[in-house]
Amino acid sequence: MSQAETAPAPPSTWSGRFTEPVAQRVQRYTASIPFDWRLAPYDIRGSLAHAAMLQRIGVLSADDLDAIRRGLGEIQAEFEAGAFAWNLEDEDVHFTIERALTRRIGDAGKRLHTGRSRNDQVATDVRLWLRDAIDAILATLADARGALIDLAETHADTVMPGFTHLQAAQPVTFGHHLLAWQEMLARDAERLADCRRRVNRLPLGAAALAGTSYPIDRAFVARELGFDEVCENSLDAVSDRDFAIEFLAAGALIMTHLSRMAEELVLWMTPRFGFIDLPDRFCTGSSIMPQKKNPDVPELIRGKTGRMNGHLVALLTLMKGQPLAYNKDNQEDKEPLFDAVDTLLDSLAIFAELVPGIRVRAERMREAAVEGHATATDLADYLVKKGLPFREAHEAVARAVRAAEEAGVDLAGLPLAQLRVFSTRIEDDVYAVLTLEGSLAARDHIGGTAPRQVRAAAARARQRLAARGV
Repeated sequence: MSQAETAPAPPSTWSGRFTEPVAQRVQRYTASIPFDWRLAPYDIRGSLAHAAMLQRIGVLSADDLDAIRRGLGEIQAEFEAGAFAWNLEDEDVHFTIERALTRRIGDAGKRLHTGRSRNDQVATDVRLWLRDAIDAILATLADARGALIDLAETHADTVMPGFTHLQAAQPVTFGHHLLAWQEMLARDAERLADCRRRVNRLPLGAAALAGTSYPIDRAFVARELGFDEVCENSLDAVSDRDFAIEFLAAGALIMTHLSRMAEELVLWMTPRFGFIDLPDRFCTGSSIMPQKKNPDVPELIRGKTGRMNGHLVALLTLMKGQPLAYNKDNQEDKEPLFDAVDTLLDSLAIFAELVPGIRVRAERMREAAVEGHATATDLADYLVKKGLPFREAHEAVARAVRAAEEAGVDLAGLPLAQLRVFSTRIEDDVYAVLTLEGSLAARDHIGGTAPRQVRAAAARARQRLAARGV
């Protein structure tokens, strides 16, 4: 926003009803210009469509419409050049544009507001803005998902321990783990795309709350602005912000997923894990400890998740006690919404840049998989296939694991004679299932961690992403 004008604001468009001016403190308290200036391009788009409709129904002349288009075009150009002189004493972006237009073109500017209210105007602007924001977020989500798919294909054979309760559980591949992240983001994209359908409904024409007595053509305006439908009820159209709440809920889930991924990156980068290293450009050092390399970017993603959750709670709280129809409370929807979009776009974009730079320490991953007796379940399955009931197999393997721990070796390090102490059904072929590669290869089904299945899953994910973007 450029330097604000210092001249006093003109009287409000509703000031004829009042006998004294608004107190300066109240004016500052109620003004939304410091943040709703972002809606300016969308306010102009809505006004152009509204003006075209008014000319079609005979409220505006052709000369009026030409003047409005010319004036709004000049204002738009000034916005884009950063040359528009904002007046912080104006109540909101809508008044600001209307007054700027009227100064340029005279009475035609005053006629533009016929048949609408700021109530349906701002609801339309927010939906237009959020629609574009969702499209930008979906594109950035696609970048992040593509980066995960690429890295997963590269590491379809890289063995690592899979964890439950943060304890080594069974062997998986790093590619399989990355595709789990991709699936989370794929569902996030589906949720956003579904949310967009409900965002893309036109409130304009609801006016203040009851519609208008002018013979407006809402379907025409909807087509002009690219809306799929019109809001069916005027009271609902101007008063509810459930579409924004739904978006924030979807955004909170995206950030929750990014936070879980970030947490794993932070853990994996510690010397205790040592699974990965992150490029220096995504890390910082310490002002006192020269050896430090801190994973600040994942930590900040994790921290900004709380910020997003706060915005969701803020809007839910904002709406919970409002009677129909519009209330001034709804002015407070914009700052959380604007910041949420900024946070999502920045977090997703930097995550998409970070993923290709992850340096994998495959040998350390493999060592950790061996250390955790990750093939214990495979030994139990082996015994079941030899005819032993699963509960007996489970008990036999548990005792074998205890023996391996006492000997300081992995299960595969126990000699056959010692393994047969726990079950005489164990034969020489047991070592094929006790290897990490054997464990992975055995899980050769859709959704399994066998390298062949990881490559197939990555190909399917890439195909879905290319075909639908979701």
